[in-house]
Amino acid sequence: MLLSMTGYGEAHQTEGGLTVVAEVRAVNSRHFKLSVRAGERYSALEPRIEAVVRETIRRGTVQVSVRVTRLKAAEDYAINVTALSSYRDQLEKLHDRWHVPENVTVESLLMLPGVVDEQTTQPVDADADWPVIEAALRAAVAQVDQMRRDEGQAMEDDLRANCQAIAQELKAIESQAPKVAESYRDRLLERVNKLMAEFNVTVDAADIVREVSLFADRCDISEEVVRLASHLDQFGSIMGSPPDPDGNKSAGRKLEFLTQEMFRETNTIGSKANDVEIARGVIEIKTTIERLREMIQNVE
Repeated sequence: MLLSMTGYGEAHQTEGGLTVVAEVRAVNSRHFKLSVRAGERYSALEPRIEAVVRETIRRGTVQVSVRVTRLKAAEDYAINVTALSSYRDQLEKLHDRWHVPENVTVESLLMLPGVVDEQTTQPVDADADWPVIEAALRAAVAQVDQMRRDEGQAMEDDLRANCQAIAQELKAIESQAPKVAESYRDRLLERVNKLMAEFNVTVDAADIVREVSLFADRCDISEEVVRLASHLDQFGSIMGSPPDPDGNKSAGRKLEFLTQEMFRETNTIGSKANDVEIARGVIEIKTTIERLREMIQNVE
């Protein structure tokens, strides 16, 4: 099966007062390229993050974002008594001067700016936080992988339909090819007979046979047809093969090579076959191959 290089995943993981949000985006690219945004405190984990991503994604541009939020304990905060007293004094002045009802609660006072101070953040232990980060990251990567598989299946269906269209045109070309030499022979005989009638000359039949044979050799496209059909079979086999677990063989690159060879064989057929119907079929095949080329740009 084929894998797309496009996917998105986002996962949340909460454990031990730690909440992690991992976001993974993947788009198509000729090579593997990874960018990680985890903050300076977790920069040491980037090699581990890359290792997890590479287990599943082996080609394309991948962006990973890791956001970590830690639940604060009570000792991480302190009430600024000076600021609280200042607010209280101002409220009393308002009450004495303007007779504003004094119905202020402690909760409302604590919400005022500067009343509650956050203490110095404790040092982050990236190694201790890694299991939670890894769990969120793997869940996000799994979502990306599922999206890539779904899109890959849709692409495979479309690619197979286009390969079938090429195969049909190729069969039509193959059936038309023998008629090219026959048509040339008929036209040649017609011209020879006309010349013989006008100028009273004779032409050896062997010369006509030799000329037709030379023309047939120049227009012979049987080898190109066989090779193009073989490329189509290989194209289908690659699409039906499971993804390489080691990531050493890129289906996308193989398919890209085959489309180049298919285009080359089709060009040769078009240049050798001196026939309108074959030329029409060649144009259709080349147009379809271009569609194949565009689609496989997103195949891993």
